[in-house]
Amino acid sequence: MKIQRRDDVDPICPHCSEKLAEVWYRELHGVAGRRYVYFCPSCRKVLGVSHRKGFLMG
Repeated sequence: MKIQRRDDVDPICPHCSEKLAEVWYRELHGVAGRRYVYFCPSCRKVLGVSHRKGFLMG
């Protein structure tokens, strides 16, 4: 499968269909480490959550 960089096209939010020129994120703290939740700045619906980073991984 080929991967191609495209700086001339903005992705579209799968929830509200707005162009995503930026993505907001928020850090989540927990006992086992930290994660990040990424969300649309227009509708604020979640686009994804990062994998957990353990205590030793920062």
